[in-house]
Amino acid sequence: MTDIRRTILWVVFAFSLIMLWDNWQIHNGKPATFFPGPTVATAPAPAADGVPAASTSTAGNTAQPPLDTAAAASEQVTLTTDVLRLTLDTRGGTLVRAELLDYPSDSDRSQPVVLLQDTPEHSYLAQTGLIGGNYPTHKTVLQLQPGERTLQDGQDTLTVRLESPEMDGVKLVKTLTLRRGAYDIGVRHEVINTSGQSINPQLYLQLMRDGMPIDGGNAFYSTFTGPAFYTDESKYQKVEFKDLDKGKANFEKKADNGYVAMVQHYFASAWLLDQGIERENFARKLDDKYYAAGLITSLGRIEPGQSKTLEARLFAGPQKEKVLESLAPGLELVKDYGMFTILAKPLYWLLDKIHSVLGNWGWAIVGLVLLLKIAFYWLNAKAYASMAKMKALGPRIQDLRERYKDKPQQMQQEMMRIYREEKVNPLGGCLPIMIQIPVFIALYWVLLSSVEIRQAPWMLWVTDLSAKDPLYILPILMGLSSLLQVALNPVPPDPMQAKLMWIMPLMFSFMFFLFPAGLVLYWLTNNILSIAQQWVINTRMGVPPQFNHPFKKQPAQEKK
Repeated sequence: MTDIRRTILWVVFAFSLIMLWDNWQIHNGKPATFFPGPTVATAPAPAADGVPAASTSTAGNTAQPPLDTAAAASEQVTLTTDVLRLTLDTRGGTLVRAELLDYPSDSDRSQPVVLLQDTPEHSYLAQTGLIGGNYPTHKTVLQLQPGERTLQDGQDTLTVRLESPEMDGVKLVKTLTLRRGAYDIGVRHEVINTSGQSINPQLYLQLMRDGMPIDGGNAFYSTFTGPAFYTDESKYQKVEFKDLDKGKANFEKKADNGYVAMVQHYFASAWLLDQGIERENFARKLDDKYYAAGLITSLGRIEPGQSKTLEARLFAGPQKEKVLESLAPGLELVKDYGMFTILAKPLYWLLDKIHSVLGNWGWAIVGLVLLLKIAFYWLNAKAYASMAKMKALGPRIQDLRERYKDKPQQMQQEMMRIYREEKVNPLGGCLPIMIQIPVFIALYWVLLSSVEIRQAPWMLWVTDLSAKDPLYILPILMGLSSLLQVALNPVPPDPMQAKLMWIMPLMFSFMFFLFPAGLVLYWLTNNILSIAQQWVINTRMGVPPQFNHPFKKQPAQEKK
């Protein structure tokens, strides 16, 4: 039964790693095995230039607008606040670059992270326009109106206004409002009917980008990059680029709430509309390189000489939970914990509270693991007590194995008799460990996903908890602590199993050489606290810790 208990422990440990790997695959765009999405939603066929086709769900002219072939000159202007530096192209009023000034780039910390951009290597744009007729689209050159381009000291808002030429008696006025300290941009669309007949235009808001993965990352862990949708009915739904390649995607098509986002590790962009506004979501492949995700909403019928206005917001910034929660329901889910969200959110809350006291994310990780060990103290105590009793019975069990090795049934009966007499449950150490596994996996994803830990220093040589340890000190210590845990347990009677008990921690430890230092610190802290607790419990139960190795002979073997 001792062998069975150890085998179960390793199976549980291996299964937890399989679950981690499954989540890495999901974040990397692989299909979910246990949580399939809703039925496939087909989006309107894309136009060659990325302008979506008008929705047929609303009345009115649904003709596809012709391509803007006129080589009208456009200009680009830089808009700057305390946290954002944006490049606005007057062609469509498209945001072609967004720099996050408070977040240094991984490749060059003297430069900020670039989220939106339009370069030969990478394109990621935020576009809007009108459809349902020959109306202004994101291909139409707008006229930039005079005004400030930089948020000045003492100012809280910066407003930029663009006006389109009249097209079939329709004029579009687009107004961007940037606020101090904010990553969400107000985007106001005013549609003016200067024609002699009523019109029924539709507004599209879309995020267009290529399907290339972001720079950085790790061979052992990958995070999801691509479109995502949220509605009250279907909740958070990721759309994989490979499904768009096949012309299918799982997401809620029609709603009057939610958002459409483009997600990557640590950062995201999203188009937000007020609750109650009917919209049609879409996601599609534009060509061999580019994809688009967005929404279409009707402005309603506009009579001659009248105008209608629709307010939207564009978020382009870091995945900070408290900020995202304040902007829109469910927006915090772009920081994706997968199936462990229900556990990860309170763990992040606790980690953030500890950081507010300690002021260092590395020590906050240590403090959080310490609190978790305290919370699970009695469960761990039962597990280690069971292991200590089993260790004390080790020589007697080994002697039984030797005496009854040709009578397995009688050997099992004698072993069960000893367990009953000593009041030992061979599986007593398994359940407490199994209960804790989801919690620690959830904490793993908190540390992997939190932008606050990105480039955060701990102490001495660890200057970035989101990057691997440059000196590999933490993973080496983690590997040694794992071996020490094995050494404190009794050696299994089976020599092959004994060797595996040592080999498996070594194999898993090598993975941690490329893991972010914050994750390795979390595992190392957990190992050290577990060793300390096991040492204390064994000593109290009269089973002093002994350092075993896979080549050590058991008493019965020596006697023989």
